Amino acid sequence: MRPLSPLGMAALGSGVIAITYGLARFVFGLFLPSMRDELTISPTMAGVIGALPFLSFVFAILAAPWVTRCLGVRHAGVAAAGLAGAGLLTIALAPSSLLLAVGVLTCGISTGLSSPAMAEAVSRAVPPGLRGRVNATINAGTSLGIALAMPAVLIWAEAWRSAYIGFAALAALAALAALCYLPREAPRSSRSRPAALPVSREQWLGIARLSGLAVGMGCVSAAYWVFAPDAVINAGGLGPSQTAWMWLAVGLGGLTGAGAGDLISRFGPARSHAASLMVMSGSIALLALDPGNFAPALSSAALFGAGYMTLTGFYLVRSIQIMNEAPAFAPVLPLLATSVGQVAGSPLAGWLVGAEGHAAAFMLFATLGLAVAGLGLWLLKERAVSNVRAPG
Repeated sequence: MRPLSPLGMAALGSGVIAITYGLARFVFGLFLPSMRDELTISPTMAGVIGALPFLSFVFAILAAPWVTRCLGVRHAGVAAAGLAGAGLLTIALAPSSLLLAVGVLTCGISTGLSSPAMAEAVSRAVPPGLRGRVNATINAGTSLGIALAMPAVLIWAEAWRSAYIGFAALAALAALAALCYLPREAPRSSRSRPAALPVSREQWLGIARLSGLAVGMGCVSAAYWVFAPDAVINAGGLGPSQTAWMWLAVGLGGLTGAGAGDLISRFGPARSHAASLMVMSGSIALLALDPGNFAPALSSAALFGAGYMTLTGFYLVRSIQIMNEAPAFAPVLPLLATSVGQVAGSPLAGWLVGAEGHAAAFMLFATLGLAVAGLGLWLLKERAVSNVRAPG
């Protein structure tokens, strides 16, 4: 096979991320109302199950640099897509909430493996000057996966099992594409000691600040990912087909996340981060105000997609800029921190929804998002100059 061009790497990476993040991890909330009805799942249990992909992501992304080093970029990408397919198929066939949880957990593992593998592939296949843009474009592939869920819900509004079988088939195609086109690299022995990461104290501090903010962002976003469809259906009275249009809006809005690298270059890390968090928080508050009104719900979804995907792109691109000598490791801690926040936020949101209702829960999470935005203005602006590295 010929080496991938930057455009080819962006297309392939976006496809893998669309499967592992978009379909395997984030469309769960879209089908949750139907799953709850069929499998008799309470709001609190739904929050716990919704936290599982974030929890397994935590462990998977910690192991991902080692897996990528041992298997090579190509086989690590295949493993990520293959696990996504296995998890999606398990969900499709689950006869109980227990096996549903197993499938959701497996999907989270695939997500954790995919980002470091794609970041390493970009470092091998893309010239340095284009890496920030290509990484942000690949990250925005999540939005493509979310948008794919829209026709699935319209076709299988109540038949969520059929939708997940289709998603599993797409994951198999992504695994085949990764096998054929990702950069080839001979696996390294797991017994060999890895070279020490050439990372300075200032770089570690920069990554730590990003990670602390990512925890807050992840916690805020969890309420929307898991309970936004539930809110418009059970609190607002909208139909499942209308939530499909919402998820299409999330996906289309999230495509703006491809510009995260350019946003950082133009406005700086502090303002870029704060603006994106304010957009995401505003989207959560908008849904809380009137979940039964379809037009504001669509606007909320588009704003949420734009804010969330720009923020995840921000953490990805900025971490690689700070720690550009270790592209597979650099995004691990910020993405891990995002998932830690989501692990905490999902059951908290479930408890608040059960105790106070959707509107109160969403307004509390929106307020938390504004607080994190203000904290980011201080943390990132104070030390932005000292941490800037050459874009990678």
